[in-house]
Amino acid sequence: MLGDCQAKALITSRSHAGDLLAIRERLPKDMLFVAMDSAGRKDVVDFAALLSEGVERFADAETELDDLAWIFYTSGTTGKPKGAMLSHRNLMTMATVQMVEISPVLPGDRVAYIAPISHGNGLLMFQHMARAAAHVFPDFSGFRAASFFAFVERYKVTTTFMVPTMIQRLLEDEDARQRHDISSLRSVIYGGAPMYVEPLKEAIAKFGPIFAQLFGQGEAPMACTWLDRAEHALGDKEVERRLGSAGRECHLVEVRVVDDNDQPLPRNQPGEIVVRGDLVMRGYWNKPEASAETLRGGWLHTGDVGYFDDGGYLFITDRKRDMVITGGSNVYPREIEEVLYRHEQVVEATVFGVPDPQWGERIVAAVVAKPNSGLSEGDVMEWCGRHLARFKKPSEVRFVDELPKSGYGKILKREAKAMLFPS
Repeated sequence: MLGDCQAKALITSRSHAGDLLAIRERLPKDMLFVAMDSAGRKDVVDFAALLSEGVERFADAETELDDLAWIFYTSGTTGKPKGAMLSHRNLMTMATVQMVEISPVLPGDRVAYIAPISHGNGLLMFQHMARAAAHVFPDFSGFRAASFFAFVERYKVTTTFMVPTMIQRLLEDEDARQRHDISSLRSVIYGGAPMYVEPLKEAIAKFGPIFAQLFGQGEAPMACTWLDRAEHALGDKEVERRLGSAGRECHLVEVRVVDDNDQPLPRNQPGEIVVRGDLVMRGYWNKPEASAETLRGGWLHTGDVGYFDDGGYLFITDRKRDMVITGGSNVYPREIEEVLYRHEQVVEATVFGVPDPQWGERIVAAVVAKPNSGLSEGDVMEWCGRHLARFKKPSEVRFVDELPKSGYGKILKREAKAMLFPS
């Protein structure tokens, strides 16, 4: 990423400086290394020293709304990361959507950055700066529920962003939750990966309606659709059904579902999700062909498959490239994963297709079971048979101790497949 965007400076903590300097020959030769605490190192510049030597204030730069503000790199889970060119207009639109709809900010709020700031968590900074709220960074490494609860209590955190696996971790340490006062926590925004309904219902029951879901991408950030806190409620079948959705279209954004010819599809029919509006990026940095393909027809083609129900709620079924075609039928792994997560002995699961000479592809489930549960492949197959059509049942279940995840906590389906079925 640093080489692709030809960065001129890199600001790092002392703990990361050594690793970065070890690969210096692969980085831009004139790049300035700045450490928050250089500890006397001669090969980096000390941040405090720069501040003491610099002027108190720079002159304001002249900018236009459509000038480039940020190169936001995609996570790279489907290939090499690409730099989404976000303009000032994109970021202004994002902050407006956040403040009007998703998570209105008060001056006394405190947002905690417990997920990487290179991911969705970092995109919360704009509206919180605009409202003079506080920014709190963790003094612990790795995400553990007990550390998070203590952190919330100490700093009176009001808002944070989590990926779904983090929310599931919160459910695993009830003792820690009881030991700490987390009453300040008003808003937990989540996204970046599927949040399965059963763990979400358990989280709502334990923490109350503090959750808000959003669907967006680095190319159209935070967010295209949202499901607000008031709709994270239990007791009503229709409301609980919509917990499986990504909510409704956001203010200032247009969202459609289209077929392979980019023609709009009717409600309840799955297709590719496309987006347009002032939230959508200018294109990819130094990738004109990828930009033209992704933004064809004036719409951002997200690569996600989903459908709108009759109430205008968007249900995301899967990534387009993750769909399994078995015996001529399209099967979306998300539907099978939702069933697996409803089993009380399943901690995590992912589903994918592998080549099959008879069916084209067959369905495989990789499952993390609760310790000492005794869960067998037959148990899982029987459970799936009770809740799925026959052609959607996995042909095989593989048990693993843990599933591979990205630095953002997203389960890496392709890596799980490669781990279990090396080519």
